[in-house]
Amino acid sequence: MTDYKLSYFDFSGSRGEECRLALFVNGVEFEDNRIPPKQWPELKSTTPFGSLPLLERDGGPPLSQCNAILAYIGRVHGHHPQDPWDAARHEAIFAAVEDYRGAAIATGDTKDEDEKKRRRRAFAEGYVQRWAGGLEQQITGPFIEGEQLHLADLKLFVIMDALLGGKIDYIGEDDFADHPKLVKLHAAVAAHPRVAQWRAR
Repeated sequence: MTDYKLSYFDFSGSRGEECRLALFVNGVEFEDNRIPPKQWPELKSTTPFGSLPLLERDGGPPLSQCNAILAYIGRVHGHHPQDPWDAARHEAIFAAVEDYRGAAIATGDTKDEDEKKRRRRAFAEGYVQRWAGGLEQQITGPFIEGEQLHLADLKLFVIMDALLGGKIDYIGEDDFADHPKLVKLHAAVAAHPRVAQWRAR
């Protein structure tokens, strides 16, 4: 039997993957429910906020919103600070990643490729540099808290994997030349045995 059911699209580069990694790294059994896009319209109204990921367990209402899911997994199963102040600092990093996602949406909202490139490059040279610089100040190295992996590291890893891996048009590794801690954190998380095992599945 599994402890949880986690629902998200069959996509490795976003909020659902953070939650999958959080459960897997903690050794928690879960049903990895990957929803086909064509089924989403009929399921959307059944979720608390019309969004995914969604975490379910027996005997209780579902839990929505990725940051809430991560904080819950961390508090119950580990890899999240126990001290309330330290936990809040890590949750601020959760929020910073969501800030990036919200700001990035408008950069791809055009069918004109030249305009898209212009927007993405302006975004990479402006917002992304300020965002990454703020995160650099939070990282001790190689992880946020030295040698110990936390769920905030996993959340940063997923977004940095897209940014460094060329998965976002016109933004890439060169844009993080001035942010070596973020680059090293990404590499350290990728090398973590449980993360490597999940990604090899």
